[in-house]
This record gives sequence, structure tokens and C-alpha cells, in this order.
Amino acid sequence: MTEPIRAAVIGFGLGGRVFHTAFIHAVDGLQLAAIVQRRGDEAAQAYPDATIYRSVDEMLADESIQLVAVTTSNHTHFELGRQALLAGKHVVIDKPFALTSAEAAELIHIARERKLVLSAFQNRRWDGDFRTLRELVSRGVLGRLVVFESHYDRFRQEPRLNMWKEDGVTPGGGMLYDLGSHIIDQALALFDVPETITADIRIDRDAGLTDDAFDLRLSYPEGNGRRLTVLLRSTMTAAIPGARFTLHGTQGSFVKFGIDPQEDAIKAGVTIGSPGWGEEPESLWGTLKLADGSESRIRTEAGDYRGYYENIRDAILGEAAVAVPGIDAWRTTRIIELARQSSAEGRTLPVELGPLP
Repeated sequence: MTEPIRAAVIGFGLGGRVFHTAFIHAVDGLQLAAIVQRRGDEAAQAYPDATIYRSVDEMLADESIQLVAVTTSNHTHFELGRQALLAGKHVVIDKPFALTSAEAAELIHIARERKLVLSAFQNRRWDGDFRTLRELVSRGVLGRLVVFESHYDRFRQEPRLNMWKEDGVTPGGGMLYDLGSHIIDQALALFDVPETITADIRIDRDAGLTDDAFDLRLSYPEGNGRRLTVLLRSTMTAAIPGARFTLHGTQGSFVKFGIDPQEDAIKAGVTIGSPGWGEEPESLWGTLKLADGSESRIRTEAGDYRGYYENIRDAILGEAAVAVPGIDAWRTTRIIELARQSSAEGRTLPVELGPLP
């Protein structure tokens, strides 16, 4: 039997607690060996078998640690990821992978030189609704695609000004880095790199200090003057959320409401992998209507974020390619940079990613 891969998680906030420690612990072949929590005893209480380190340096000095997941505040991702790679560890970095494409490229170069696995934690590729949508797209059910719209709608009137994501001071805050990283990655996974981007990034709430809404328009040439238009939208002022996904094609449409249930299930204390894990109620299944007038509900595939870390395990063992490699994170970061430029200048920009790292 192969010994389990010993993993450490840096940080025990929402990302570390709800996603990384929980899913590493739930994946066969991985061992949650250590957690870095600078203060407090929550990690020790949740995982009494894990070693609790009070500093990153202490953890990196542990030669038995093979995999490190970085789950701290966004502006620390690059430096902590770099430290872990230079210490010879395989690395997973929560989104956003880095705050600039130059930082992302540097991490890719270090990992490549040292033959280490490097990945961005894009768990939303394992959402059940996205898996269902991806299958529909691959089958060509809707004919030539015309419009794809992806919403991440939330409602909270008052910004949390005491938290780094919304304080307007800490680098890496705001909605575009947060939820934007997810839906940009999903769009690139579905359709690859667009030809142009038009962006409107703004603060909609009265007391807001950092971006809490955005609209991105990605354009893909289809030939003969036709285009696929991709609309990526998010807001904190949607008391009535819009559809999560809307897809129109020449042969019909697919509309899906609701959000993957896994995060809420973990917060509610549901055991990962228990019966019905990741499954949506029928009331949230998407609706498919075709040109012949037929209409049907499309069962949502069960989501399972364990798939992300199962892939990381297999990649470290040399049994699979990395599903979300660093180059994907670099592309997402470049799109974010271009979106900010487009919004600031009020114009459509060509998507020129530059030379690949």
C-alpha cells in the first residue's frame, strides 16, 4: 500500500475550515497532517490528530509534509505559495491564485523548475450545476451557442468594513477577485480565451469601499460575422437572485437557478460523502427547451469537491495531469487585469494574454 500523501493547510478561516481541511480529510490517499493556525484552538478541536503549527516556517521545516494548501487572505497567496514551492512542497493556492499575472508566472516557473505540482483551487468546476452545463455544451444539444450568462448573485446591504475583503485598504479585496475568479475560470474552461472583453466593475452599495458588483462581456468569433457572447455578472444587491446559468443556442435554451449545495451542507455539519451528497432537489433542476417545442427538466449531476483533491493526489503520484494547472490560473489573472483596465478606461479591449509563462 502506498503511504498517504501528508498535507498541510495554511489558515483556518472560512476557506481553510469549510473547504480545504474538510476535503483533504475526506479523500483517500491524503492525510491532513498539519494545520497552520497562528492563534486559537479551533483547528486542534476540529482535527485532534493533526499537528497545529503557529507559523508557516515551522510547518515548512517539517520534511514529512509533501503538499501545502494556501488558504489565507488574497494578498498573501503569492509569497506563501512561493515559500512552499522553494521548500520543495507541492502547492495548492486558493483563488485568486495571485494578484498579478507576473506573480502567477513566477510561481509557474518555480514549480516547473522543481518538478512540483502547482494548482489553483477552482473547486467550482466540481459544482453539480457546472458539470451538468458542461455536459450539455459538449453534446451540442442547443446547436450553435449564441449567449451564455453566468450570475453569482448575493444580497447583503451593509458591507463588512472590518474584514479584509471589504475594508478598501487590503490588496486583493473585492468581488472580482473573489467570485469573479470562479466564474471567469468556468467560462475559460468552457470556451477558452475570448477575442475581446468589456467590463464594468463598480461599488453599488452606499457604504461600500471596494468593488461589490461587476459585469464582464466576453466576445468569441464564430465565423461569418456571428459571435458567442459570454456575460459574467455578480452583485451584492440582488434580493431576488437571477438565474445561475442561462444558455441560448440556435436550437434552444437552458436555464438553471440555485447554487451548488455542498458549501451549505458542510456548514450545517453534513458528513462529506454521506448519502445524497452534492445532490440538488428536483425543484432546482434546470429547464431545457428546444426548437421543436419540447421542454424538460434536466437532472443536476451531483457535485463533489473531493474530485479536485483526488486529482491533486493522482497528479502527485504521477497518475494524472493536473486538472487546474497554474497556467489556467495565470489566464484567469490576466482576464482580471484586462477587466480592470477595460472598466477604468471605459472601452472594449482585445484579449492579448501575452507570451505564456
